[in-house]
Amino acid sequence: MGTHPSLPSKDVETQRSLLDLVRDNRALLSTEISRKYGEKLPFLFKVLSIRKALSIQAHPNKNLAEQLHAKDPKNYPDDNHKPEMTIAVTPFDGLCGFRPLKEISHFLASVPSLRSLIGEEAAQEFEEDVSGRETSSRAEDTQRNKKSLQSAFSALMTKDKSTIAAAAKDLVASAENDGEKFAGGGGPSNGGKELADLVIRLNGQFEGDVGLFVLFFLNYVKLEVGEAMFLKADDIHAYLSGDIIECMASSDNVVRAGFTPKFQDIPTLTSMLTYSYAPISEQKMNPVDYPYVTLNRTAYSSSSSAILYDPPIEEFSVVKTQLNDEGAKATFEAIDGPSIIICTAGSGKISVGPKNEQVKTGYVFFVGATAECVLQSDSESFTIFKAFCELSGKETANGVH
Repeated sequence: MGTHPSLPSKDVETQRSLLDLVRDNRALLSTEISRKYGEKLPFLFKVLSIRKALSIQAHPNKNLAEQLHAKDPKNYPDDNHKPEMTIAVTPFDGLCGFRPLKEISHFLASVPSLRSLIGEEAAQEFEEDVSGRETSSRAEDTQRNKKSLQSAFSALMTKDKSTIAAAAKDLVASAENDGEKFAGGGGPSNGGKELADLVIRLNGQFEGDVGLFVLFFLNYVKLEVGEAMFLKADDIHAYLSGDIIECMASSDNVVRAGFTPKFQDIPTLTSMLTYSYAPISEQKMNPVDYPYVTLNRTAYSSSSSAILYDPPIEEFSVVKTQLNDEGAKATFEAIDGPSIIICTAGSGKISVGPKNEQVKTGYVFFVGATAECVLQSDSESFTIFKAFCELSGKETANGVH
């Protein structure tokens, strides 16, 4: 949902693209946003229903995106960065960001097939370099740790496919036989049986893939409904299963390196990553009540809510509105920027000025800048996600951003 030229949204009645509509009427975006983002919506809004692991990937920062697009426009179709936010609609699991270094060292010591792939010399070098400095906050230690992590990870990613496939057979056999003792009983974040089941499951989808070993470097995260996480540009991740709302800067650039038959660019991936390492708790978001909405009495009495997910970038924020009774109403104050609204459960009505529309699950609406928007439920559970951009105004002025 958005104006990206790869697949711009279209008006249902006229079949005109949203890109054409906002270019013809700059006021729909606001003059400031139209000027800054070249008459295009600054975000892409998606619903992903993941039944098979998506690729191990990262999205380039702005400078790298410009270079990749100039060099290879077929595989890198635009010159923009792509930080993104994920909100769980159903229980979700994925691999996101590098694990704490102690966990990686534990797996190098307790997963023989992983250690053999990386090589004894490279594994020992990593263990010696980070030992005693794993959680140091000194800048020189952090830089040294990141360099060591890059070396070890690159040693894995650059192995040839036949070597990886042979090691994967040993890994899967261990996962099938060892149960809770697999991978030295797991690490602080994940149990041995949990990791064994994950290896077996992923091998069933991508047999012998390097991703089976990448999971020992990355945080394995589970999100419950309503939980969210934010990924900066250059952060490595792979979404494994679940239904999610995803919002990102308007880009279609993906650097892939596993769990995919698509184009893979391992040299770019291993050189571009930040190699930041931290527990997944540091990537999870802390949503807050959205302050610029008024709920009617029915909404209050049914414990309805409007929750703001506000990442540390200006291109987008998302509000999840949950109306829990028929007649519950949420009135959103006008903002100086565009919004896209999608219903993921239930039914109701949307009103913008004199225009009223029926809303059902899967319906999507664009709301232009400076327009008050009213949502009203005609079911017992009405769930709506609203992505929006506002460069200046209440969110910034009141310190919410």
